[in-house]
Amino acid sequence: MAMAWIWTGMVVLSLIFGVLSGNLNAVASAAMAGAQSAIDLSVSMAGMLCLWSGIMEVMNVCGLSHRLARAFRPLLRRLLPNASRDEETLAAVSANVSANLLGLGNAATPLGIRAARRMARGCEGVASDELCLLVVLNTASIQLLPTTIASVRAAAGCQTPFDILPAVWFASVLSVAAGLLTARLLSHWGRGRL
Repeated sequence: MAMAWIWTGMVVLSLIFGVLSGNLNAVASAAMAGAQSAIDLSVSMAGMLCLWSGIMEVMNVCGLSHRLARAFRPLLRRLLPNASRDEETLAAVSANVSANLLGLGNAATPLGIRAARRMARGCEGVASDELCLLVVLNTASIQLLPTTIASVRAAAGCQTPFDILPAVWFASVLSVAAGLLTARLLSHWGRGRL
């Protein structure tokens, strides 16, 4: 709801300043050009999303995604010991992490929501440390293939949309490390205050 007010305020202010400065035609043409570029970007991103969702489906059919998720289970058992007691929760978390690893955030979201719902049972409205850690892992995920960014770069006319891979790998590893460290520190600090 707040974003609706912010966008409405921006549009109203643009119109007011367009009228006051005598540039209402420029404001209208900029709005039309922006709408056109938004459609172009959406269509090109939808194509990339369909491509990578198809690749993910092929990986699911051939069992590669399950093997990738299984490879993360030992690490996730150490990070989330309580959640790993329930096999279905651990499966959802590991599938979420592997989908994020492949840069398929849209495919990872339902898995993350399912894992969070299962982890939230018995929390009585207060998020556990492990649930907060899941949110950190989901938000600051390591990405081997940043498909969304690559599709935006391709839509903008970039000839080599995946040339950012080393920077993405470095930044995502740093963000996950910082997120895990911060979650652990806040978890210990919170227990010390109780």
